[in-house]
Amino acid sequence: MPVHLNHTIVAARDKRRSATFLADLLGLGEPTTYGPFAVVELENDVSLDFMDDEHVVPRHYAFLVSEDEFDAIFGRIRAGGLDFWADPFQQQPGEINTHDGGRGVYWHDPDGHVLEIITRPYGG
Repeated sequence: MPVHLNHTIVAARDKRRSATFLADLLGLGEPTTYGPFAVVELENDVSLDFMDDEHVVPRHYAFLVSEDEFDAIFGRIRAGGLDFWADPFQQQPGEINTHDGGRGVYWHDPDGHVLEIITRPYGG
């Protein structure tokens, strides 16, 4: 069997709030509960399992999406009044990038995690 990522744990000050924030923006189903986790299921059988933690260290989570999904997600980012950038270092506010012939944008979740959507894998 090939090796596949199955899940990862995401630290959050309020797991339900953070999981719902991500699921809503990405247009995914409502988070489910598994033990101490609020689980966001992705379409490729990978889940992000949000866990309450007072000491959140921000991480980066990137999602490969279609052009149509990008439009929908980016529309929700803008409708929500969220700050966004074309780069992870926040040097290009209010812009998207066009790396590798696709589109990409970064924004923060309620805990400071850097979220990203791209329509083409980098380096492709």
